[in-house]
Amino acid sequence: MSTTDSARGGRLRAWMLEGLSDMGKGRPSVPKPDTGTEHQGQPWYRVMCLTGVDYFSTLGYQPGIAALAAGLLSPVATIVLVIVTLAGALPVYRRVAEESPHGEGSIAMLSRLLSFWKGKLFVLTLLGFAATDFLITITLSAADASTHLVENPHLESALHDKQVLITMILIALLGAVFLKGFLEAIGVAAALVGIYLALNVVVVVTGLWHVVTAEHVVTDWTSALTQEHGNVFVMIGVALVVFPKLALGLSGFETGVAVMPHVKGDASDTEANPAGRIRDTKKLLTTAALIMSVFLICTSFITTVLIPQNEFEAGGKANGRALAYLAHEYLGNSFGTVYDISTILILWFAGASAMAGLLNLMPRYLPKYGMAPHWARAVRPMVIVFILVAFLVTWLFDANVDAQGGAYATGVLVLICSAAIAVTIAANKAGQRGWTIGFGIIAAVFLYTTVVNIIERPDGVKIGACFIAGIMLISLLSRLGRAFELRVTHVELDDMAERFIRDICKRTPRFIANEPDNRDADEYRAKKDQIRADNDIPGAEDFVFVEVTITDPSEFEAGLTVRGEVLHERFRVLTVEASSVPNGLAALLLHARDLTGVRPHIYFEWTEGNPFANFLRFFLFGQGEIAPVTREVLREAEPDRELRPRVHVG
Repeated sequence: MSTTDSARGGRLRAWMLEGLSDMGKGRPSVPKPDTGTEHQGQPWYRVMCLTGVDYFSTLGYQPGIAALAAGLLSPVATIVLVIVTLAGALPVYRRVAEESPHGEGSIAMLSRLLSFWKGKLFVLTLLGFAATDFLITITLSAADASTHLVENPHLESALHDKQVLITMILIALLGAVFLKGFLEAIGVAAALVGIYLALNVVVVVTGLWHVVTAEHVVTDWTSALTQEHGNVFVMIGVALVVFPKLALGLSGFETGVAVMPHVKGDASDTEANPAGRIRDTKKLLTTAALIMSVFLICTSFITTVLIPQNEFEAGGKANGRALAYLAHEYLGNSFGTVYDISTILILWFAGASAMAGLLNLMPRYLPKYGMAPHWARAVRPMVIVFILVAFLVTWLFDANVDAQGGAYATGVLVLICSAAIAVTIAANKAGQRGWTIGFGIIAAVFLYTTVVNIIERPDGVKIGACFIAGIMLISLLSRLGRAFELRVTHVELDDMAERFIRDICKRTPRFIANEPDNRDADEYRAKKDQIRADNDIPGAEDFVFVEVTITDPSEFEAGLTVRGEVLHERFRVLTVEASSVPNGLAALLLHARDLTGVRPHIYFEWTEGNPFANFLRFFLFGQGEIAPVTREVLREAEPDRELRPRVHVG
């Protein structure tokens, strides 16, 4: 029995940890060398549908949220939203497409622009908000899909008070898809988006027709608007104040740049210079923004003037499903049911897009920083984690679309702010004064919007803070657990360095680890004499000094550059650039062994000070307790003692 259980457990573990993500197959996470081969992909308008399942699906709940937030001013506030979209978010993400043409997005831009630990911690914070954005996309979309199902006249009596259960079932089905395996299907997205937009065109045209034929609804609306707010200037002022509550209509831009690698571009495009892909992605972003802007203005207008205000409230028939309400009211329950099914499908697929974003986003950054447990590289354990968290969020928010709107908007706005800040820094570094000022103003607008949204609805910050704390804690523990890995990706020796290594390996290869000070002749002479005395080495033995210069200690993996020089006409010195002194020394010794076939020796002196404090210096700054850590890195990298370079400490 125990053998059978063990075999089953082994199969389950193998299944859970099987491979990495199968999403985006053929899509490089880092630029490939310029091979001159044609980039394979899809036309930009088809790829637009892939991001459209996220962007356009917000029509399912945006009009209702806008009506609750702005009331009769919903159309005016929506016009402000459209202006911010076209004059703010769109230019920002067109620039992001130029700066990050391989789908890394604005977070990757900031990770390149900001170095050292401050940059890493900032990126981890953004990842927390990105996780909030994508996770709430899953839960909010599923909640709204269940709302359309529960409120359908044919099913209302049977499914009454079961919205939380239905939402969790939809989320579980989403998780099951990813546990089985998921490939982004542009064809499915194109079909869903095409049908959904066509049905919305019918609803919008029908709604506008009823507005035109029933003239009193417009006069009633304008009279009520004037009575409530007085004059146009007050209306505009109030619209500007309530605009942050409508920020959900800005979602989708980050997804738009994430799908860039799927855009075919030109036949002459290469991964190093995808000019056609960049151009077509700009078309994608612009077209999607224009389509969404038209729909936002039209839908906010017809829902505001045709639907009684009390129906938008909790328990009302238009709550979370304003356009579906109009579809049933003016086109009949049969058409309304078809509209409900289309809305449910696109909202559910928007959740799939968000899950794909989560599974692509976390492994892209965290392993690079050494801040991901090994199991996090597999899809299935991460899917289970995200689904369980989605269950918790759904339960906490009672599957309420309105309650989750603030958290979703916060995640969306923080990502847009990061993009605006990233392009502002990029424009400033490029010496583009005009663009720097323009992007700086846009960044200020989005920062204001984010702050107001956080003050009004702090749920997003609370959820984001939980994700940030979790990511920080898991990341730091993971990096601590992997502290003794050999983290050098490659070793580059110049001609002089290679000559030193080959020459000294003709004898017993002995290296001295030296922390450079004045680098004068007395320093090297005293160091050599000390090493001889501490280790009882005969005077005839030869040495090569090794000095490591720390580049960016926050980098987990990096290459090793080694240069050789002769100082004071007698001391041979290898200067090494690395992110960590022990890792740099260990990698050099292993490379010397592999290059010459001879096991080298390295000599240290003990580090003074508290061992724990020295280990923290190593963990954070790449230096500190050098000798024992170098030995431990070598032990993990080379388990065979007979092949392992020897470490001496005196």
